[in-house]
Amino acid sequence: MHLIKDYLDGETINGPLLVTGVTKGVTDNGKEYLSVTFQDCSGTIEARKWDVHNSDFDLLVPGKVVNVAGIVNSYKNNLQLKIISLDRAPNMSDSDLEQFHKVSPIPREVLIEKLNHYLNSFKDKDIALITNTVIHHFYDKYITYPAAVRIHHEFGSGILHHSLTMADLAEEVAKIYPNVNRDLLVAGALMHDVGKVIEYEKPLTPMVTVEGRLVGHISIMYAEFKKIVDPLNIKSEVPLLLEHMILSHHGKLEFGSPVLPMTLEANLLSLIDLIDSRVMIITKALETTKEGEFTPRIWALDDVSIYKPKK
Repeated sequence: MHLIKDYLDGETINGPLLVTGVTKGVTDNGKEYLSVTFQDCSGTIEARKWDVHNSDFDLLVPGKVVNVAGIVNSYKNNLQLKIISLDRAPNMSDSDLEQFHKVSPIPREVLIEKLNHYLNSFKDKDIALITNTVIHHFYDKYITYPAAVRIHHEFGSGILHHSLTMADLAEEVAKIYPNVNRDLLVAGALMHDVGKVIEYEKPLTPMVTVEGRLVGHISIMYAEFKKIVDPLNIKSEVPLLLEHMILSHHGKLEFGSPVLPMTLEANLLSLIDLIDSRVMIITKALETTKEGEFTPRIWALDDVSIYKPKK
């Protein structure tokens, strides 16, 4: 299987690809065209079909695999695919689809081992009880679901990968600043994005659910947290502090947080979240950028281009 990451400018490709998105457009001359996003386990590529037929809409269904023949070309420093023809591919099971599914660069079993380490590391009994109860309530989805559809950690086990990287950062921050509540910060890192297991569906080809669009993962997680933790009848203020961290972890009201961070650990959690998401976004953009050149403008970074230094 010729992987997307190995495509070269000017080459002709012919093989199966997973459809993850389709939109219709109109040229300046009023002619209809299709913008398609294809995916395999190595990445995604944007494609255009300029000669549109009714049969294309039966083939280009998000979540389905289609056989694609096309020409790879460079457009604004990005590789793009010009679709020449499309053919129906055989129906595939979920196990077959996994070859088109992006996964964490760290094997899931390694991530699970690290998760178990953190779940067994808490000295505060209330934090230990809450974190273990919440994580195990959503465990199967928590260890497999992506953390996004497109922007960052949009691959299998993305929530787990992202949360554990943040826990690693939290651990180091707590070593530098002794006044930081290490257990609280690590617990916040592990639980802050659990609501995404409800915000998204179809983990192989993630889509935002109706509840995800109308409510969002922050509010979803707050409600779920209350339902799970209130029956534990914990008397300390630990549940309240963790609720606040979940609600404020995007850092700003305009970024979707209902409240601003108002504790030391909540402030640190929002910054750590920003660090890991930004590193992942930039790293992904640099993977397809040549040394000594700039990436295309990155929407998630206020349309800034990132320079890739020469070695």
